[in-house]
Amino acid sequence: MRNLLRPLVLLVVPLLALTACGAETKEPSAAGGQSQGATEPGAYPVTIKNKFGDTVIKEAPKRVVAVGLVEQDALLALGVVPVGTTEWFGDKPGALFPWAKAKLGGGALPTVLSDKDGIQFEKVAALAPDLIIGLYSGITAADYKKLEAIAPTVAQPADGSADWSVTWQTVTKTVGQAVGKPKAAEELVKGIEKKFEEARAAHPEFTGKTAIMASPYEGYFVYGPQDPRSKMLTDLGFVLPPQMGKLVGDKFGANLSAENISLTDQQVVVWFPPKDGTAKLKADPLLKNLKARTEAREVFIEENYDDELYGATSFVSVLSLPIVLDKLVPKLAAAVDGNPSTNA
Repeated sequence: MRNLLRPLVLLVVPLLALTACGAETKEPSAAGGQSQGATEPGAYPVTIKNKFGDTVIKEAPKRVVAVGLVEQDALLALGVVPVGTTEWFGDKPGALFPWAKAKLGGGALPTVLSDKDGIQFEKVAALAPDLIIGLYSGITAADYKKLEAIAPTVAQPADGSADWSVTWQTVTKTVGQAVGKPKAAEELVKGIEKKFEEARAAHPEFTGKTAIMASPYEGYFVYGPQDPRSKMLTDLGFVLPPQMGKLVGDKFGANLSAENISLTDQQVVVWFPPKDGTAKLKADPLLKNLKARTEAREVFIEENYDDELYGATSFVSVLSLPIVLDKLVPKLAAAVDGNPSTNA
């Protein structure tokens, strides 16, 4: 399931004890001694509900390990350098894309873990964490029990949402609670939401237009209403096709059969072709006669680990979203007008 998440491998288918008088406290980062900045008065102790129970954090963590796939962005945005991150795609040092690495400062690169064959529990334990975060993940009850034996673990939210579908807002705010900076996290969220508001205001033509994000894989895969990528579109004013929810169910996405290919015939379609796969997708006989194709309503973001837009549309984080808004919105505007001369 984990390999089905990024747009193109997915080719288918995130302390000190409470001090008297609420005095602010500071903790060194576990990775290289970089300061994490002041925790906020009254931040601890804090209890965070998750899918498998309550996580009690009594004091500011010094060694944070991310077993989810995007949490490093929220941590670094809040000035916290994790000691461990989990590789998803891109093979970047520390599992940090440029937008996150820029926040590293003088901190050491985190140790990179792999979950290709499941969580590496022994390696997680070897990092001696005092907090483990796995919000954008597929942690199971058995996984959670093992992780909790190592350190307090913040797993997927207890809101009934599907695995791999937590919103960037929830990731940011929950990480903020965990590291003692809930107000700072709220401000970060407000800042990005304001950017979305500005983008909607600048492009009223987006409002009410149908749009989807899709990838070719054993046919075609579409991202459903719960997926963070789809939520980016709806946050910009687009709407998903009404039949999408029934098709996807409680998953983050689903494959389309050939007879359902018309679902990709929307007013905007964002495709994630594999490396060097755009030409093949454009030549697909099932797609060539759809209005989305003949009216140039498609956006193609080809697999390229050095392309920030490609990576940013998968991470959907408080740090990557400014890149998405800067680079994707003009492409959406060129696609939604239905004019082939403004091909995105």
